[in-house]
Amino acid sequence: MNYKSIFSHYWKFLKKYTWLQALILVSYGLGVISTNVIVPLIYKGIVDIVSVNPPNAHQQLNFLLISLVFIVILYNCFYRLGDYLLVKTQSKILKELYDYSLEKLQRHSYTFFSSTFVGGLVAKTKRFIHAFEILHDQFIFQIWMSGITLLSSLIVLWYHSAVLGLAFLIWIGFYGVIVRILVRWQIPKSLTNAEADSYTTGHYSDIVSNIFTVKMFATEKRESKNFAKTTSYQQEKRYAAWMQQVFWDGMIQGFIIAIFNIVIIWFAINLWKSGSVSTGTIVLVQVYVLTSFNIVWSISRNIIKISSAIADADEMVKIFDRKPGVKDPIKPEKLFVTRGDIRFNKVTFAYDQNNVIFNELDLFIKPGEKVALVGYSGAGKTTIIKLLLRFVDIQGGNITIDGQDITKVSQEELRKKIAYVPQDPSLFHRSLRDNIAYARPSATFQEVVNVSKRAYAHEFIDALPMKYDSLVGERGIKLSGGERQRIAIARAMIKNAPIVILDEATSSLDSIAEKKIQNALEELIKDRTTIVIAHRLSTIQKMDRIIVFKEGEIVEMGTHKELIQKSGLYFDLWSSQVHGFITEEDDELSDRK
Repeated sequence: MNYKSIFSHYWKFLKKYTWLQALILVSYGLGVISTNVIVPLIYKGIVDIVSVNPPNAHQQLNFLLISLVFIVILYNCFYRLGDYLLVKTQSKILKELYDYSLEKLQRHSYTFFSSTFVGGLVAKTKRFIHAFEILHDQFIFQIWMSGITLLSSLIVLWYHSAVLGLAFLIWIGFYGVIVRILVRWQIPKSLTNAEADSYTTGHYSDIVSNIFTVKMFATEKRESKNFAKTTSYQQEKRYAAWMQQVFWDGMIQGFIIAIFNIVIIWFAINLWKSGSVSTGTIVLVQVYVLTSFNIVWSISRNIIKISSAIADADEMVKIFDRKPGVKDPIKPEKLFVTRGDIRFNKVTFAYDQNNVIFNELDLFIKPGEKVALVGYSGAGKTTIIKLLLRFVDIQGGNITIDGQDITKVSQEELRKKIAYVPQDPSLFHRSLRDNIAYARPSATFQEVVNVSKRAYAHEFIDALPMKYDSLVGERGIKLSGGERQRIAIARAMIKNAPIVILDEATSSLDSIAEKKIQNALEELIKDRTTIVIAHRLSTIQKMDRIIVFKEGEIVEMGTHKELIQKSGLYFDLWSSQVHGFITEEDDELSDRK
């Protein structure tokens, strides 16, 4: 566990409020001195006066009582000032930590998110932020205030009796060593517990986000059974972590505290018998000892919070410290797309050593050309898109747009030039207007309406009670597949990018809607370089060029008619899809047979 890294991330935000932090510590420090040190001294004075009963006892008692009232008012002022400053500072830092966490997460690549539970990431983020709150509070209320109390008590006891002061100091040192050992013993179990909790949250999120699939296959009992195994593992790790703290740590510390209580009181009584200390000092010692016991016992009971908070923070800090899979250049260039040609020059790419996709692939797409990528699943079609968008980086060669290497520009700059319509669009739980304008937030409402009409989405949007202000639900769940796809097309239209990628953009539309939307898509891709990933080959007959992939290699290239005449892989793919349908191409196929 990297403690230095954990606290360095938190320190980035604490140091912004150095003066406020100092005022918080001073306020609480003065408050705790007033409460735990000065008030017992007043009690000592009262006991000494009552036990001795000097001639001016009445005046002395009145003075001490007035002093007590003043101190009570004073320490309440100190505590309230500390509370105000703490709330003000901590609320700001928690807000900034949320912003910081999202910024850090967004730097990671597509590969990272595709291999990580989204629910687990959300849980880790929340725990990282909550861990700061816990550690900050524990430092102020346990370490700082307890430290001030113990140090002040030590000074006062040493002033009244060096023997009592020395005994107190030895005990504090010994107890500190024991606590350090127990914390080191506790943290590994807390870390395992945190990891189990993250996995459980991720598993739970995975089930809920796929609840319609679960219901479709009636697998509720199976999912519940599998989830019960996960929660059983989590319960086992939580039990181990908590049991160590509650039983073993508590038993050890309770024994040490009991022994010290007996020893310190024995010393105090013997000093009183010898006349070295007054009756009030005995009371003072007992108050300090009991206060110290409460402090160290509270610290021991909070070890589980501290160790758990450190473990929670460590999970997220590991993600923060992990190098992004795709990095922006230190000095990114501007990407100027005037023509829109795309070139893959001897591109080599592998997801891992055993999964090589491309080996020195060469591909050139001319400016304004409409290109379709076809082939069996796993042939490399989707990988081409991931590489062009820099969701993943190549291991060899280069990819250029208008002659500019895409690794020399920022990912943001690159993706601003490309409009992408996925096969299964995912929408934000926001209004339809916000989702359509997501690619260009500055777009006017009229522009949103215009692209919605062109994408044949306006009709169903206008029929909704809230129209363009209607919320679409998480991932757009309130809309049908076809409606989500039309929103995605409208979003691509409003972006007005020079390069367009369509991943079977009409796959979720019925035949009537598909016929309408084809006209909108033709308008979208007009005068733009376009790449279409095609699963239904009937949608790509008008493409300028069709590129056929097989196992990461380009095996055929040409127009629809040219490839049909070659009787190659494309011919086989086409035949398998049109079999059983009477089309214009069927006659051509029959002639070739």
